[in-house]
Amino acid sequence: MNRPSLEPTNGAAVSLGLDTFGDVTNDAEGKPLSHGQAIRRLVEEGVLADRVGVDHFGIGEHHTDSMPLSAADVVLAAIASQTSHIRLGSAVTVISSDDPVRVFQRYATLDAVSGGRAEVILGRGSSTESFPLFGYDLNDYEQLFEEKVELFAQLLKEKPVTWSGDTRPSLDGVSVYPHSETGSIPTWIGVGGSPQSVVRTARYGFSLMLAIIGGDIARFPPFSQLFQQALHQFGHPRRPVGVHAPGHVAATDEQALEEFLPAFEDVIRGVSRQRGFRTPTRESLMRDVGPGGALHVGSPETVARKITATLKSLDATRFDLKYGITGMPHHALMTNIELYGTKVAPLVREMLGA
Repeated sequence: MNRPSLEPTNGAAVSLGLDTFGDVTNDAEGKPLSHGQAIRRLVEEGVLADRVGVDHFGIGEHHTDSMPLSAADVVLAAIASQTSHIRLGSAVTVISSDDPVRVFQRYATLDAVSGGRAEVILGRGSSTESFPLFGYDLNDYEQLFEEKVELFAQLLKEKPVTWSGDTRPSLDGVSVYPHSETGSIPTWIGVGGSPQSVVRTARYGFSLMLAIIGGDIARFPPFSQLFQQALHQFGHPRRPVGVHAPGHVAATDEQALEEFLPAFEDVIRGVSRQRGFRTPTRESLMRDVGPGGALHVGSPETVARKITATLKSLDATRFDLKYGITGMPHHALMTNIELYGTKVAPLVREMLGA
């Protein structure tokens, strides 16, 4: 099976992936699965994604009852053992509340067991459960991310590291093992809309993953432009821009909305209450489903047209559909994956002439 290049640059073939937070799905009777069942189903989903030709499969770190994916790299290794093509990575790893040395070691190990297919997307953590869990103060939110990304950037060079900071013990000429299969693990930073975060990503020469979970996509092209300008100013070559956005694919637009929207509405309203956001209405969610909105929901043709428009507007070469919502049935997720790989991806490449 022909695959696009592992880390495309602008002008290269488009790369189409799937991301999940491992939300607990329901069984045939509508009852939530156990955590163990949900994680085993997630392995099945990753294996199916490989079989239908999806380019990337990412698992986002969370620490909650409804999203029990606290060890994404372990699940990705299980998927790696049953696949041969698909790239596997985090979506995202909360580097702020983790140890960069251990993150590097875990994903270098994943790179080994997968034959060089590992990647990492680093994030500050829009969900903050991991900070008190591991003894970190949210008042140090910015400093934790800045220092730990700086150390991770040095670790990626796979040479002896000398580093000092305030958030972990210093290193003095320390070599960290294992080394990756390819010499450097592809690394992205997930950014939700902060210009400072875009410039930071460029400063380290990482790739940029724009996380667009709501609102109008037209807000984000300036971030792609800023990113490439900042790369040039820092003396780095152009780097890929990717997009992470929620969605769901079914046979028809009506079926996709029926399966996705009630579950998504419940989850996003709960998140809004917890974080003090404005609670979305059904009307505002439907605007996000419509042209120009962040939700990519519908038939294969509808979703493919919207992904194509999103990639063009952001001058991006990668799109990752964040699929699956707490309470959805597992069979709907499996159908989503199959349609995404066999229908949506070929249509997007045709529309882009890729």
